[in-house]
Amino acid sequence: MALEIVVPVFNEQSVLEKSITKLANYLLQEMPSTWQITIADNASTDNTGAIGSRLAAQLPNVAYRRLEVKGRGFALRDAWSASSAKVLAYLDVDLSTDLAALPPLVAPLLSGHSDVSIGTRLGQSSRVSRGPKREFISRAYNFLLRRTMQVRFSDAQCGFKAIRADVAKRLLPHIEDNGWFFDTELLIIAERSGLRIHEIPVDWVDDPDSRVNIKQTAVDDLRGLVRVAGALLRGSIPVQAIYAELGRRPIVPPGRPSFFGQVLRFGLVGGASTIAFALLYLALQAPFGAQQANFLALLLTAVGNTAANRRFTFGIRGPAKLFAHQLQGLVVFVLAWLITSSSLAILHAVNPEAPANHELMMLTAANILATLMRFVLLRAWVFRAARAEGRPSARGLAPAPGPVH
Repeated sequence: MALEIVVPVFNEQSVLEKSITKLANYLLQEMPSTWQITIADNASTDNTGAIGSRLAAQLPNVAYRRLEVKGRGFALRDAWSASSAKVLAYLDVDLSTDLAALPPLVAPLLSGHSDVSIGTRLGQSSRVSRGPKREFISRAYNFLLRRTMQVRFSDAQCGFKAIRADVAKRLLPHIEDNGWFFDTELLIIAERSGLRIHEIPVDWVDDPDSRVNIKQTAVDDLRGLVRVAGALLRGSIPVQAIYAELGRRPIVPPGRPSFFGQVLRFGLVGGASTIAFALLYLALQAPFGAQQANFLALLLTAVGNTAANRRFTFGIRGPAKLFAHQLQGLVVFVLAWLITSSSLAILHAVNPEAPANHELMMLTAANILATLMRFVLLRAWVFRAARAEGRPSARGLAPAPGPVH
């Protein structure tokens, strides 16, 4: 069988029949390859089981699996592990993603061109209809994910993904999460192992009846990021072994920038970070207050600033010391935050009724000072170890890749 599409469900009696019927009819008309739909019921307590069993009996190429454990990750792991298909996919039961994106989602996997394929709601040509709150949370989460984990895929949370079965077999044993973070963890491990992730822009309409707890899901996702980052830092996820078996050779990076080039590039990154900080502060100041908005805006720009300077300013690429650099960058962030928060406290002590534009002017000046401090600390401390590793050893070995100063 070429393709198996898993639809994980939990208490979806209101939409299950309509969605599965729509999906089956679409596949009958538009999918030339052999396929099967599997309804993966993870411990539903309503009439979902009865509806799923009836659909499996009535519709061709539809199967029903019951799992007595709740969790989308559990459902996907169970169904994918039992599948004999060449390509495995999953869709959210609400079918928020336009099904016209399904053939281009699986085509690069069936051909062997790519290893994982995902739909993205954040592409330039994607058409998305959802509220501003969910839009902001999604973009902020994916921004943090890309900057902290050094991955390039744009949308980790879209419920529209596919993977080659041989790749899934290799990755599944190393995925710990069995909830909503399951597929994000899969994508992180896949990209860090050198696998090719294909993205397609999708048309997506938010489900107004979605029962996903956005706040709890966001907290769980952040915990998942910390756990996976720690596992990668400890080496408990064998990304090098997976790379040796399945990974694709990276493009050779360009040469390292000179000291003058570092200064120039750091200035460009710092200017972009200052503008980003100002925009974020103005957006967050009203709902959160001055100090909280300053902290959040500085945290977001600090993560992006460290990642940009690591690659663009100091010419460091690849996973070596990635998380150590980000942790050191966060220490520098705390120092920068102390500078800016102190300036804000001084302004409020002098003028308790200072308007937002005065706060922004004071914070901008403090942020420029903090940016200069960042360059000194990044060059002298954060990336110092990488520079030292570039010296030839006493045994005459060639120097390891590192920034040139």
